Amino acid sequence: MNIPGIKGYSRENFKTVIAMAWPAIVESFFVAFAGLVDSLMVSRLGSYAVAAVGLTTQPKFMGLSLFFAVNVSVSALVARRFGEKQREDANRIFLTAGLFVVSAAAILSILFVTAADPIIRLCGSSHETASDIMTHNAAVTYFRIIMGGMIFNCVQMVINSAQRGAGNTRITMRTNVTSNVVNIVLNYLLIEGHFGFPALGIVGAALATVSGTVVSSVMSILSIRGKDTFVSIPYIFANRLKASSSAFVSLVKVGYGIFFEQMLMRIGFMATAVMAAKMGMDSMAAHQVGMNLMGLTFSFGDGLQAAAVALIGRSLGEGDPDRAREYGRTCKAFGIMIACVLILFYFFGARWLMSMFFAEPHIIDIGVSIMRVIIFVVLFQIIQVIYMGCLRGAGDTLYTAFAATMSVTVIRTLVSWIGGFVLGFGIVGIWLGVLADQLSRFIFASIRYRMGKWVKIKI
Repeated sequence: MNIPGIKGYSRENFKTVIAMAWPAIVESFFVAFAGLVDSLMVSRLGSYAVAAVGLTTQPKFMGLSLFFAVNVSVSALVARRFGEKQREDANRIFLTAGLFVVSAAAILSILFVTAADPIIRLCGSSHETASDIMTHNAAVTYFRIIMGGMIFNCVQMVINSAQRGAGNTRITMRTNVTSNVVNIVLNYLLIEGHFGFPALGIVGAALATVSGTVVSSVMSILSIRGKDTFVSIPYIFANRLKASSSAFVSLVKVGYGIFFEQMLMRIGFMATAVMAAKMGMDSMAAHQVGMNLMGLTFSFGDGLQAAAVALIGRSLGEGDPDRAREYGRTCKAFGIMIACVLILFYFFGARWLMSMFFAEPHIIDIGVSIMRVIIFVVLFQIIQVIYMGCLRGAGDTLYTAFAATMSVTVIRTLVSWIGGFVLGFGIVGIWLGVLADQLSRFIFASIRYRMGKWVKIKI
């Protein structure tokens, strides 16, 4: 049945997308919202603390790049096996991925904690003034704590990815929402010290973040203890499943492109962050808040992307490419509606949003200038994220890696440098690089999606 007035969309598929997407959107939104609240609560310590947290963002995500790649692989493969009704193979893939993630997370955690100081220096931290030294030391401390607890984050991510692939987005929503509520509550208690808790400053913010991931990892493990869930610990033990080389090869086949995409993207993001740091602490602080606000926008696209990966993987597993295409179109339609609302909110609320974080008028003015660019970023960002999700769900990860590398590592970095330093636009010039990145990714993804070859890929 087609929806009246909307050609080519069925009521059933709209309902399916809504049911699948809203928990993923809520989950992703709360993750981004927790980051925004972190910055808001840390901002009470001073703009140096906001800048310090900002310095840790890109190296943290670079450390998680490998796990992002594994997670997308797990979600796409479990979704495909779900459609093919191959539960045993899906659980074997999950077991193989889980063992790999635990081992890799333990090793990388030690490396990042040990090398925290030079890593933060590489991200643009300097020692020119007393304020710079304070910012650097705070960033190193924060980075060591969150990377020391990264294994909990990695465990919950791989389980939640498998759950999304099987269509259980509500479970992943509950774990992440609970995690972020814990994070926010502990931020309140530990940053400034309330109800008898010690005032730990930025250390308290880091401990709150890690505590939230500990809670979410426990909840995620508990979510797969049932015998009837598609991905199930009892099922793995009952059938004596073991990690296999064939499952690992499948993960690598889907994920290696995403891994290189993530790494090269992070190099581009890192270059942008370093350029922002060179603009001074005030600009870096405003830049960090702008990135957090853009993260809220990304959360909507990310939620729809999670739905697209699961639904498209399932449809292709069932041999129904037409339904896969319609799911992609439906996710895009929702994304456009959400983008229009966000554009209006950011346009009229820019100064109010920035005044929540900063009391200094000149930093608020910098933030408002950044928000004016974000307004243009929003529409391209949400749609390209959804399209990229459709392509990844089908296994077209090499192309998405190429598109992201060209957009983030090359175009974003080049335009940011020209705008920020050559043309002298400062931090706004760097955000013009962000806009160029999102626009180019939108163009790359749109062209590939409309060609339609992605529905024929076998994984």
